[in-house]
Amino acid sequence: MARLPLANWNGEELPLEDVLVPVQDRAFFFGDAVYEAIRVYGGRAWLSQEHFARLSRSLELMRIEVDLAVIEQRTQETLEHSGVENGLIYIQVTRGAAPRTHYFPPEGTVPNVLVSVSELDGDPYAHLRTSGAKVITHEDLRWARRDIKTVNLLGNCMAAQAAREAGCAEAILISADGSLTEGTHTNLFGVSNGQLLTSPTGHHILPGITRSLVLRLAERAQVPVIERPLTIENVYSVDELFLTGTTTEILAVTEVDGRAIGNGPGPITQRLSATYHEAVREWLESAGH
Repeated sequence: MARLPLANWNGEELPLEDVLVPVQDRAFFFGDAVYEAIRVYGGRAWLSQEHFARLSRSLELMRIEVDLAVIEQRTQETLEHSGVENGLIYIQVTRGAAPRTHYFPPEGTVPNVLVSVSELDGDPYAHLRTSGAKVITHEDLRWARRDIKTVNLLGNCMAAQAAREAGCAEAILISADGSLTEGTHTNLFGVSNGQLLTSPTGHHILPGITRSLVLRLAERAQVPVIERPLTIENVYSVDELFLTGTTTEILAVTEVDGRAIGNGPGPITQRLSATYHEAVREWLESAGH
């Protein structure tokens, strides 16, 4: 039986289902909060340094002041106490609870910090590793600062629901100029003539932690990279397509809007996926696992 998720709410450790959030929390009123999700392998937080660096950036840009070292300590302690070997850490920091005003609350309002650790029952994408995933394209309805990891995810949710109703694993978002930016919870890569294609970082995409790792792995695997967005016109003609994300890892895409991409998971996608898992194994072995 899977363990129940364990949480740390403002320094108090308790089951996640027992956490009580004030109704005046600004995350409830305005989505005024940022978050991170960190993969757990072998009881350890994978790429945690990179995730906390991104969390620090999001907090700074949103002007939410907290002690990041305290959050890191709570995260490590909660993970250890959870006993989870294969799972997911979720961290959310809100601006705090205060009377509802569109401008920021009074100085001294204390942010609320949630850390939770949940167990994953194996690989959530195991059924798609061999066949690849089907995706749809969808209009990008999100706000302009997609590089900040906030909990304002309604546009993502609407697109993800459209994908689910179409029997697909993900929706790829299309900007007004026809560029494919990213998925609702993934980054997007194409392969054309042996080269990787992916959108450059900027305000229009989230700087994915797994995306950054894949760029390093591509160098390790001697696969050239061009940071240029795919478009709705050329996406159907690429040799390979794949998604990256914290729980997605590296997942081949074999169908877009009902049109086949390549002939199943392609060789470069498979090589990068193998290199990803090799990196995880080396990291675990370095800690004595």
